Amino acid sequence: MNENASGRHAAATFGGGCFWCTEAVLQRIEGVLSVTSGYAGGATPDPTYEEVCNGDTGHAEVVQVAFDPGIMTYEELLDIFWQAHDPTTLNQQGADTGTQYRSIILYADEGQKAAAEASRKKAQARFRDPILTEIKMLDGFWRAEDYHQNYYNTNTSAGYCRAVIAPKLKKLRLE
Repeated sequence: MNENASGRHAAATFGGGCFWCTEAVLQRIEGVLSVTSGYAGGATPDPTYEEVCNGDTGHAEVVQVAFDPGIMTYEELLDIFWQAHDPTTLNQQGADTGTQYRSIILYADEGQKAAAEASRKKAQARFRDPILTEIKMLDGFWRAEDYHQNYYNTNTSAGYCRAVIAPKLKKLRLE
């Protein structure tokens, strides 16, 4: 994790498929202080992984990112978010399918909402198909179970990490 140079921090919440992938990408970005995997965007309070995977909670797998706004802006994080997944697929990233894998930006205030909407419009030029990313107010974040935290860094030899996450990090020049 990177050090907090300015002593300040801000937060952002994104879902771009499996939270293990999004976490691994964002952990490698200068200015990111911490990344926590969790659940948001649904109705069930304090859901478990099994409940989210069942599809009945309405939650997506997301990450909550603490970052130093003196090093990294929210808009720059949004740009990385668009590069780190395919926002044109509905409820799917690669072989991971279900509403919990949807592309979603959960904003904390009107400034983040406006930035997310402007960023989505700008990012659309990179994609042939329409961006399907949901943008909605963050109304709760529930931390995922401990075994989901820092997953790639502690499980680099696991099959999913080698087949899905490592190639993504290489493509984004983060490993």
